Amino acid sequence: MTSTAATTATPRSAARALFGRQARLRWAHLVLGGALLMPFWLLSVVTIGSLTGAGNALEGNTRLQFAAYAAALPLIAVAGWLPMARPLSVAAARSLCGQPAERFADGPARGRSQRARTACWLTLHLCVGAAVAGASLALPPFAVALMAAAFLPGVRAYLAVDSSPATIVLLPLLGVASLVALVAVSAAAGALLARCAPLLLGPSPAERLAAAERRAAELSERNRLARELHDSVGHALSAVTLQAGAARRMLDERHRDLDFVTRALTAIEETTRRTVGELDAVLGLLRQDDGGPPGPEALATAPTLASLDTLVAAGGAPVDLRLAGDPLAVPAQVSREAYRIVQEGLGNALRHAGAVPVELRITVGDGEVEVTMDNPTAERRPAPRGARAGGGRGLRGIAERAALSGGRMEAGPRPAAGAASPPGWRLRVVLPYGAGAR
Repeated sequence: MTSTAATTATPRSAARALFGRQARLRWAHLVLGGALLMPFWLLSVVTIGSLTGAGNALEGNTRLQFAAYAAALPLIAVAGWLPMARPLSVAAARSLCGQPAERFADGPARGRSQRARTACWLTLHLCVGAAVAGASLALPPFAVALMAAAFLPGVRAYLAVDSSPATIVLLPLLGVASLVALVAVSAAAGALLARCAPLLLGPSPAERLAAAERRAAELSERNRLARELHDSVGHALSAVTLQAGAARRMLDERHRDLDFVTRALTAIEETTRRTVGELDAVLGLLRQDDGGPPGPEALATAPTLASLDTLVAAGGAPVDLRLAGDPLAVPAQVSREAYRIVQEGLGNALRHAGAVPVELRITVGDGEVEVTMDNPTAERRPAPRGARAGGGRGLRGIAERAALSGGRMEAGPRPAAGAASPPGWRLRVVLPYGAGAR
């Protein structure tokens, strides 16, 4: 059973290799090369014919035809040396050679090596294509004539062959064999070009390195936007969840405090409005068409340390903010990172300890920003209803932000320092922005 299937598959594979869609596309690519060779060939015919007096190649001067064909190849190589020859060749090869698009280079050829490989490809393509195109024009009529000669005496007389029984039998076979040979040669030539295309039209090592750097920059920007979304939306959802839960519990109790409920709903409104604005700013970066880094207009709406009062007021927990130094002296990029770190730190405190008091100290000076957050740890309790599963990036996201800014992060339990300072958790981040900062 297996051997029968293998035997059946072999003729099918051979037929597909000779007559399949890919073989037809490659044949069209070769014929295109033959058509592109014609201007160079005609120029060579005129030049050689004028210099040697060899006559007109169109009148059957075979020697002049082959001499013009050989003289056209250097002209093709010179044309392939032009920078725009590569994108034109790549555009045709991508669709006709059956090779993945990523194996080809983009843009004009710049360096000597790139131009030399493009010249080799164009010469090979047009040289082999002209041979296949010429055979495709000449062999089919000849093969039809051979097959018709078996039945038409006039055709046999034109071909100057006898009318013996052996000749009548062999002529159709010879015609079919010539057609099969043309198809086989065309398929082999197309496969050769498909194999050579990525080697001659593929990216150089310098282009591969540049592409890798572009991909790394795109991934870095994508990760930065993911952190922006997580820190902004994650903190807002934690604060809104806490405020909504507190308001619900207050409404469920016998002694309702409508003022507290009003304040909680106001905090929810302000938090969601601010977060929607930040979300629009981040989504604006994602919608950029050029794919480059965000411009100053897009980054102007990102919050900085100057917006800490709004963040603390709607944070969902009492925050004791102590600011030392001038936050306006911090560069905008570092100030944005510091704001996001504070936002994520407050979100972590809300998620893991609840609405506990948080001591937040921001120190600006000596070319760096120091952010220190202290909060007491809450007793272990069941997760509140509706708590999000899986948590967020938390300390890992803060550590990534600090590392990308050339800073450092420390986080861990804080021992008790008397009755006024119970055990808790401390987060400390230092971000440089002076001459030594990255």
